Amino acid sequence: MDILLIGIAGGSASGKSHLTKKLRERFGEHITVILQDDYYKAHDELTYEERAALNYDAPDAFDNERMIRDLTALKEGREITAPVYDYTIHNRSKEERHISPTRVIIVEGILVFADPALCELFDLKLFVDVDADVRIIRRIRRDMIKRARTLDSIIEQYLATVKPMHDLYVEPSKKNADIIIPFETENPPAVELIIQKIRDHIEAADR
Repeated sequence: MDILLIGIAGGSASGKSHLTKKLRERFGEHITVILQDDYYKAHDELTYEERAALNYDAPDAFDNERMIRDLTALKEGREITAPVYDYTIHNRSKEERHISPTRVIIVEGILVFADPALCELFDLKLFVDVDADVRIIRRIRRDMIKRARTLDSIIEQYLATVKPMHDLYVEPSKKNADIIIPFETENPPAVELIIQKIRDHIEAADR
C-alpha cells in the first residue's frame, strides 16, 4: 500500500488541528489522523495532582518509541492499536483506538519534528507558524472550553513549561520542516498546495 505520511507540527494552539480538519474534510476516508498527544506516557503510578504538575511540553513526555513502531507498521500496511489520552485526568484513557492504514496518514503534534528518528518517517513535514500572543489567546479559549481547565491553571502552565519548552524544542524543530505555513489567519494558497500534493498522491496510488 502506497502511503503518504504527513507530519504537522507547530506551537501549542498554532492551528495544527484546524489545518488537519480542512484536509480531512477534503479527502474524507482517504485520511487517517494520529495525534502525538495520545502518545503521552502513562502515569498510573502518580496522583492527579502529581500528574498535573508534570512537564507535558518536553520531548521525554512522549512515548516516541511506541509511536515510531506504530507509524512504521502503518506504512507497511499493518493495523495498529493506538493509545488514547484523556486531558481531564492528565493520563492515558483505558480506551484504545484501532487504526487501519489509509492512503494518507497525518500525524499532528507540537514535537513531531524534534525526534530525528520520528522525523525521518515523514514524507512531508509541515510547520504551522503563528506568533506567541495569538497562540496563548487560542490556548486559553480551547483549554477552558474543551479541557475543563481554569484560567489560572492555563496561565501557570504556559509560563512554567509551555513557553520555555516552545523556545527550547518546538521553535528549533522548525528547521526540519519542508514547508513553513503562516497561519494567524486562513492561508488558502498554502492549503491548496498541500491539497494538490495529497490529491496527486491519491490519484497516483489508485492507478
